[in-house]
Order: sequence, then C-alpha cells, then structure tokens
Amino acid sequence: MASIEHGIDPGATPSGAGCVECDATGSWWLHLRRCAACGHIGCCNDSLNRHAAAHAVLANHPIIQSFEPGEDWFWSYDLNAFAHGPRLADPQHHPASQPVPGPAGRVPADWRDQLGG
Repeated sequence: MASIEHGIDPGATPSGAGCVECDATGSWWLHLRRCAACGHIGCCNDSLNRHAAAHAVLANHPIIQSFEPGEDWFWSYDLNAFAHGPRLADPQHHPASQPVPGPAGRVPADWRDQLGG
C-alpha cells in the first residue's frame, strides 16, 4: 500500500451523513465514500450513481476513504489501489443506525436487481 499524505486535509469534516447528490435528488446508495481532500460524501462505484468517483474527477480530489462503520481504508483513484492515510476529522462514518443500502425509506425493494445482482 502506498502512503498518500499529499492531497489529504485531515481537518476537513464530512459534508453530511449521506451522499450529497443522492440526497439532493431523492436517490439512494449502497455504500458511502468520503473525499479525503474536502469531506464530500458520495456514493460508491457499486451504487447506481457513483457520485464519489464523479466528485474525484470533477474536483480533482482522487483520494477517498470509506465512510462505512468499521472501515478505515483509503483508495486512490489515480493509483487504482488501496493506500494509507492519516486519521480524518470526526465523524469517521455515517450513523450506525443508517441502513446499508440507505437511506431508510428511499431504497427500492428490488435494489439488488437494480444493481445487477
């Protein structure tokens, strides 16, 4: 694993408890990712909308961290690999009460089919 201190702001707080764009459009997500540069919360590449990856490209912020409880791994889109990074500002994950997929009340009954599996 590479060390990726460059491009990370450990003081940047998360933008919220869910994917910014999915919340704005009423959509849903599978897992959440946090931009290590600015704290933007987006949905993962296994979600329908892939907002975390889109943010990485648009903002030129290629490093994310999982925003799931119990996970602290970093990913570099530039390296296409897992990497090490510093502890980021709290909170470290979305609320534990938030279901996966989420958020509660917006996940369709056929969500597995919509994701292709």
